[in-house]
Amino acid sequence: MCGLIGYTGRSDALPLLMDGLKRLEYRGYDSAGVAIGTAGGIKIVKTQGRLAKLEELLKSGAPEGTYGIGHTRWATHGEPSDINSHPHQSWAKKFAVVHNGTIENYKEIKDKLVSRGVAFASQTDTEVIAHLVEYYYDGDVLQAISKASNALDGSYALGIICADFPGKVYAVRKDNPLIAAYCEAGAMMASDIPAILSHTRDFYSLGEKEMAVLSPDGIEFYDINLEKIHKDTFHIDWSVDAAEKGGYPHFMLKEIMEQPRALSDAIKTRIDPATGKIAFENFSMTEEEVRNISRVCITACGSAAYAGMVGKEVIRRLARIPAEMELASEFRYQDPLIDAHTLVIVISQSGETADTVAALRYAKERGAKTLGIVNVLGSTVARETDYLIYTNSGPEIAVATTKAYSCQLGVLYMVAAYLANTLGLIGEAERRRLAGEILALPSKLGEILSKHDDIQYFAARSQGAKNIFFIGRGMDYAASMEAALKLKEISYIHSEAYAGGELKHGPLALIEPGSLVVALAGTKRLFDKLVTNIEQAKARGARTFGVTWEGNGRVRESCDFAFFTPETEELFTPSLTIAPLQLFAYYIAAGRGLDIDKPRNLAKSVTVE
Repeated sequence: MCGLIGYTGRSDALPLLMDGLKRLEYRGYDSAGVAIGTAGGIKIVKTQGRLAKLEELLKSGAPEGTYGIGHTRWATHGEPSDINSHPHQSWAKKFAVVHNGTIENYKEIKDKLVSRGVAFASQTDTEVIAHLVEYYYDGDVLQAISKASNALDGSYALGIICADFPGKVYAVRKDNPLIAAYCEAGAMMASDIPAILSHTRDFYSLGEKEMAVLSPDGIEFYDINLEKIHKDTFHIDWSVDAAEKGGYPHFMLKEIMEQPRALSDAIKTRIDPATGKIAFENFSMTEEEVRNISRVCITACGSAAYAGMVGKEVIRRLARIPAEMELASEFRYQDPLIDAHTLVIVISQSGETADTVAALRYAKERGAKTLGIVNVLGSTVARETDYLIYTNSGPEIAVATTKAYSCQLGVLYMVAAYLANTLGLIGEAERRRLAGEILALPSKLGEILSKHDDIQYFAARSQGAKNIFFIGRGMDYAASMEAALKLKEISYIHSEAYAGGELKHGPLALIEPGSLVVALAGTKRLFDKLVTNIEQAKARGARTFGVTWEGNGRVRESCDFAFFTPETEELFTPSLTIAPLQLFAYYIAAGRGLDIDKPRNLAKSVTVE
């Protein structure tokens, strides 16, 4: 969950490293540091706090050199402090290391090294890596890194420099993303594409336990046994502007407003508007293969899991295949009922979510067919699933996801319709109708977002809320969980989501005068039931905010404030009801003066278990 960057070339390394770290700060922001190879050895400058604090430190003494590594941290071992910040240096000062991941056996390694006289300065698991590489070093850096890597249990992406080999940057990964690129500026490595997107759009992706040696003249790749390997680049079409704020005060607001375009990119090339037929680039099944599926299991974490909650309902209703959603963090510990007749759908924006990758590998070990729904090209999930659908949502920088979630929903709708059509469960007219409803979602999202002032007004009136409860029934319940997550992630207000009918089974005890209850009321056939739940909350003094379809005047009778969305197919309502609630969360947090793009204790790509 930390951000790494490395550079070697013929230019001053520090400005390039700092620019990359600014673009990676969404991956961690409790400390930052750089290590620069200079004529006098490796110079490290690091500090607790945001990158701006590191910039201030560097004004009083910036090290000069043409190669180095940088890091922005999300703490796992050791509290945020100057000492625990990366980079970490080995005892003889020959090596500096930056690390993303967690080392599970670091205590055993630390004890071994301490018994041999090595003194440790920090409480991190990363410092053992620097000392361990030094311990194995006998003049051959690659050999030392290989031995150290084989001794580590856990996950890691590493950037390493050695004072004995000026101009070289070494990189190695296991279970954490790492990319490399060679461009006009020189050779670069990073934990994520936006860090170096301004320099190139052609990248190498390091595989499991692969190593890279970066020099001003190129990049060489090795497996962990030091056998040289060939790698091909992959190309990214993202523009540099896509990773910039573009005049918005926060990336989150920009990404909310980008949803109509992003969703259009996710669906438009895959649906034939004339016939309603759906086709994916890397996913197709015959009728026999689909009929061989006895169960669909969706697994994901966080917002992707809530997209999966929607997806399971749409698959059940359209394709009539038993479907479940399992949290990836729990998946492999529950002895799930999967076999060769199970289709496991794995959803991850980054394609590197540690729990989700582990769930994917567990499913493959048990013979299940796997389908990945991811955003990042060349990611672990993209490489390891049997089938693959990219969401095409472009770079997402804000920690709290918005447009990636919307694109995941759009892909899941198409998967459900594709399976139903393959099984012959929908006729030509219904196929065209469903396709038309999916294709209309981007413009309807645009219509909702154009009314952001209405949401901003109500958010301003709700600043004092201490507890906010979201309720819904059917598809709206699935969407309410994502709405509650968005609010708690960035505003730090306690929020929970409940199926409307469950209020009377316990949660009503939490309702008191002044509580805010947000009712998602997009499902017509369950609306009367939800009104009863709204009235139960109002009877106990709650204020109520309803989100419903245009023309549903009855909501005004039951709710203190109402927001209306265009009508759509009931199964697709989560795509429309979530948009005003993303804005609601954003404006609540903005009104509280919070750092919306970098919420406390969280990071974008969760690459640790």
